[in-house]
Amino acid sequence: MEYLSKPCMGTTIPKRWLWLLLAVAVIWFGNIEYRKLIKPDEGRYAEIPREMVVSGDWVTPRLNDLKYFEKPPLQYWATATAYTVFGEHQWTSRLWTALTGFAGLLLVWYAGTRLFGCAAGSYAAVLLGGSLLYVLMGHINTLDMGVTFFTTLGIVGLLLGQQAGSDARTRRNWMCLAWVALGLAVLSKGLMGLVLPGAALFLYSVAQRDITVWKRMHWGVGLLLFLLVTAPWFYLVMKANPEFFQRFFIYEHYTRFTTKQHGRYQPWYYFIPILLSGMLPWTILMFDTLTRTWKSSLLAGNIFNPERFLLIWVVFVYVFFSVSGSKLPSYLLPIFPALALLMGKQVAAMGERRLFWLIAPILPLALLALGLAPFTARLADTPLQVQMYGEYAGWLVAAALILSLGLIAALVLLRRHNKPAAVLVLALSSLFAAQTGASGYNTIARERSAYFIADAIRPYIKAGVPFYSVGDYEQTLPFYLKHTFTLVQYQDEMAFGIMQEPQRWIPDIASFVKVWQAQPEAFAFMPVHMYKQLKQQELAMKIIFENTKYIVVSKP
Repeated sequence: MEYLSKPCMGTTIPKRWLWLLLAVAVIWFGNIEYRKLIKPDEGRYAEIPREMVVSGDWVTPRLNDLKYFEKPPLQYWATATAYTVFGEHQWTSRLWTALTGFAGLLLVWYAGTRLFGCAAGSYAAVLLGGSLLYVLMGHINTLDMGVTFFTTLGIVGLLLGQQAGSDARTRRNWMCLAWVALGLAVLSKGLMGLVLPGAALFLYSVAQRDITVWKRMHWGVGLLLFLLVTAPWFYLVMKANPEFFQRFFIYEHYTRFTTKQHGRYQPWYYFIPILLSGMLPWTILMFDTLTRTWKSSLLAGNIFNPERFLLIWVVFVYVFFSVSGSKLPSYLLPIFPALALLMGKQVAAMGERRLFWLIAPILPLALLALGLAPFTARLADTPLQVQMYGEYAGWLVAAALILSLGLIAALVLLRRHNKPAAVLVLALSSLFAAQTGASGYNTIARERSAYFIADAIRPYIKAGVPFYSVGDYEQTLPFYLKHTFTLVQYQDEMAFGIMQEPQRWIPDIASFVKVWQAQPEAFAFMPVHMYKQLKQQELAMKIIFENTKYIVVSKP
């Protein structure tokens, strides 16, 4: 594995890396079909593309057949394409997330090699592929990995497009790629794909006292490319839906950031444990890298400094989302590739002894997790949870054991002055441990997924027969059942769509009772307490499925 620490010519992948790449790909993609979809995000982002395929309308996103303008359509389009080509499966619903996550590893390798040398690029990719949060988010169907890949591609284009040693044509081409990538980032998750990199560049130019970078942005061709990527869909969706502008640009971008309307408000320190755990097993290395990068960047001259820009990007994105009124763990994901690039450069120049002491403190934490994992069932609140969490404990024990053995092996290899092997072994152990823990989450799927409900009631469902969801909406059920619902006395995130098309909704139980009684055939999904309420009104219902949380009934 000496090639990890040797300089290289160009960016051609050595043959020995191809076998490693294949092994990582097998681990990376191996479980995207195995796990059941988890509510709410995985169900939502699997169902919207499914409805695109069914309706043939790829302009107006819909969730449960209601207009849904929270996010742009790039991932919906990619997933709908996967459905069309390969069919509607769990793995095709997750394919875009897994592909962009895996592509992010290759992008970081390429960028690190071009910016800091072959060893730094190799270490950066390996470190990123072993980072806990990055691995997990690369296998959960949300929009965050896609936007992370394209913002990273935009940043890489900017960094390579500002290199003084390149010729003018090369710099222009990289800047054109940056503009296209930012356009795709906007189509992935909205204006953050442009605003965050732009704000980071502004802060960089202030800190560096350098405004010449703004003169090398190729504004004319860049903005043209950006608009060619983004404008067609925005034009078409606003033409078809005049209400889109206010909902998407005002509510989804300004109101969500400045208020607590989405119920995702968390204190300013919310992201501290997310970052500390999400960067495992490289957490201490991360802090050492940030400190050293800060000190070294103070000595930089007036030439464009990629290290300082990456540092500003990391700090700015962290602070930006920390002050936001809406917080989720995945919001930190865009800083991980930048951190990996900085850490890769530091590890390439670091001695084995120093790296040993930056990794060693993680071993007691892994052993602690190994000791606590068997007691997972004590977190349960119900008898069903006791059973499920008890089964999950075995998977967590395996994951903690894999990580612990990887840490021990890495520390031994560092003592033997084999840094490349140590980093690679630990990264692969961390990747495999994360995948093991994620796969084990299937043991609690009965509580977080409607797969089993859909499987039980599918023989009863008939095409064209109305199906109602009373007082609740189980996000994964429409995908597994291939059927949308008429909502009853429930709105939540579909309130905007209901306001636009109120005829697709039943506002209260009294109205539902009348509709139900008038139907020759019908089905209804509801929480247990809603069934009891309807039973008191002597509504004719036949139970076709029941568990501790939900009941599905048909018209007798």
